Amino acid sequence: MHDQSDRQPLPCPFEKMFPSQLQRDGEFYMKLAYNLAIDAWRQDEVPIGAVIVYEGEVIAAAHNATQSTLDPTAHAEMLAITQAANAIGDWRLNGATLYVTKEPCPMCAGASIMARLTDVVFAVPDPKMGCLGGATPLHEVPGLNHRVTPHSGILERECRELLQAYFSLKRQSRDQN
Repeated sequence: MHDQSDRQPLPCPFEKMFPSQLQRDGEFYMKLAYNLAIDAWRQDEVPIGAVIVYEGEVIAAAHNATQSTLDPTAHAEMLAITQAANAIGDWRLNGATLYVTKEPCPMCAGASIMARLTDVVFAVPDPKMGCLGGATPLHEVPGLNHRVTPHSGILERECRELLQAYFSLKRQSRDQN
């Protein structure tokens, strides 16, 4: 059993971004997700953030919360999908776009398909666990009754640097203890 009380968050050396409200494009929404990833880091969570946009408005925003909730399903995408469904009053998120700082894992990619998201935009591809083209293209499984369209690359460098720094500092901290 893990004791959460002795965990100390690592200081986050990254600053939040200030996206302009004048240009609400993919980069704007990804910057919001990036800021949520920084919030996750500051709460000792893996720094992944997600926002869901529907009809030009952000209807959900979340970051990873697996450590604080002791819930392995509390990924940023899963939390955002639940928020979005509650916001529009339907589990079908047709016409909605998920912006997330890292390619979704099998669980989150599956939930994106099941929720009927139209698009998933991720910053960093994940060749080991990503399931929208990285490790496997889950969205291309024959027989699915819904297809989500993945897109990647917006703020890839910034989000990759954030993730790599977090895990590097975690390893250093673990090795020193």
